[in-house]
Amino acid sequence: MLKIRVAVAALVVWGAVSAPGLLSDLPERLTDQEFWALSQDSSEPGGYFRSADITNLTSNELLFQHVVPDLVSRVKPGSVYLGVGPEQNYTYMVATRPKLAIIFDIRRGNLDTQLMYKAIFELAKDRADFVSILFSKPRPAGLGPSASAQQIFSAFASADTSKALFDKNLTAIKELLTKTRKLALSQRDLDGIDVIYGTFYTSGFYIRPSPSYWDLMAATDATGLERGYLATESGFTWLKDLQSRNLVVPVVGDFGGPKAIRAAGQYLKSRGGTVGAFYLSNVEQYLYQDGKWDAFCRNVATLPLDQSSTFIRSQNGGGGFGGRGGGFVNSLGAIASEVRGCAK
Repeated sequence: MLKIRVAVAALVVWGAVSAPGLLSDLPERLTDQEFWALSQDSSEPGGYFRSADITNLTSNELLFQHVVPDLVSRVKPGSVYLGVGPEQNYTYMVATRPKLAIIFDIRRGNLDTQLMYKAIFELAKDRADFVSILFSKPRPAGLGPSASAQQIFSAFASADTSKALFDKNLTAIKELLTKTRKLALSQRDLDGIDVIYGTFYTSGFYIRPSPSYWDLMAATDATGLERGYLATESGFTWLKDLQSRNLVVPVVGDFGGPKAIRAAGQYLKSRGGTVGAFYLSNVEQYLYQDGKWDAFCRNVATLPLDQSSTFIRSQNGGGGFGGRGGGFVNSLGAIASEVRGCAK
């Protein structure tokens, strides 16, 4: 009987060691050098997307919060978040509370956007400060920690943009990245941040005519609950802390490319991390069109996954890995089962 108990105990210990994510050695923070090395060493050369960087500075998925309640029930806090694109990732991150996030995009401009956001998160003391810096608008009086996103954006709507604030904030953003964090940004990246931040200044909430930034931040799930990353002070504070610990890492990479996803996977495996959520937007349809979907599937199959690992997709037709058809919808999928047939 004693031998059986010892054998069972040994199997339990072996299982705990071998199962991905159970003994995670993911860092509590990355040094500035580690952050930049992970970003740049995982990156591929910047590529082309079908629309210019400026038109992709914000999400166009107004119903993206509708999957959040189901997502929260699937994904384990403390796992790893992967995603693509700009600010919509932050809402899914606040919902799933990952220990580390890596944001891929084929466009170098998205890395510059993520770095701009990183600096603003670190500079802002609360949500109202964040909106003030992002849009170069003076902070209205009376916005406290209990304000909703709708109330915050309504208050800022009547505030004029300020060139003096823009100049001051842009200097602070670049100094935080290059002097405080000492990131070795190229002149191209610095110029990119100038253009991107300037677009938020000149376009305000209407970087896209529709949906506006206000529309996106005041959006709700299907029950009418605000779940955006600016919906609550506690969610914003959590995300600010993650950014301040250098744990939101932008990477330049093609989903169907040879390096970025696989490099991230190797890093996570070496530290016992497990992918919890992977936001795809509608990139799959372009992978199909470009003949890269099989390569993407093989890349994803190299990631550390478990049964809770979840795709978040916004697809025409939705449903199914690489789904196609009509109707722009958000849906979730089980990553491990969807990529099981892909050779690594």
